[in-house]
Amino acid sequence: MSITEITGNGTGQETTELLETLAERRQFFRHTVRNLSHEQVTARHTASELTLAGLVKHVSEMEEKWVDFIVEGPSRMALPENWQTDPTFWENGWKLLEGETLESTLAHYEKVAAHTEEVVRGLPDLDLSHPLPEAPWFAPGASWSARRVLLHLIGETAQHAGHADIIRETIDGQKTMG
Repeated sequence: MSITEITGNGTGQETTELLETLAERRQFFRHTVRNLSHEQVTARHTASELTLAGLVKHVSEMEEKWVDFIVEGPSRMALPENWQTDPTFWENGWKLLEGETLESTLAHYEKVAAHTEEVVRGLPDLDLSHPLPEAPWFAPGASWSARRVLLHLIGETAQHAGHADIIRETIDGQKTMG
C-alpha cells in the first residue's frame, strides 16, 4: 500500500490528540537542543555514548521507519542480514556522520513530522495493522496497529527527550521544563 492509496478522514479526536501529543514531545526535543554549538551537541557529556544530536537523529529515523511500517508493513522495519555482526548498523544511527549537522538533522525531523501527520491524517482509521517483523524484541506473530505505532512513537520520543534534557542540564543547567 502506498501513501497515495491511503485516503481517510484521520481527523477524529483520537487521531488529533495522538498527533498533538507527539508534536508536543518533538517540541521538547527541539527546545532542549536550541542555542548549542556543534561541539556541545556532538560531545558525550555523561558516561554513556549518547549525544544530543545522536538522540535527535535516532528519534527522527525511528519515527520515519515506524510511519513507513504503517503504510508498507514489516518490510520497512526488516533488519539487514548482518545486524548482529556489523557494529556500524547500530552506531551510525546514534551519531552525526560526515556532512550531517544538528541543523540538517532537525530539518529532516521536521520533514518526518510532516510526513507522519500526512500519513496518519490519511488513514481510514487507526486500526490498520501489520505483523511486526521478525526480531528478538518482538513477540513472534505479533501485529501492531497504526494506533499502537503512534503510542510507541510518543513513548520513545518522550523517553529520549528526557535523556536529552538530562544531557542538556549537564552542559549549562538549562531544563526543558522548569
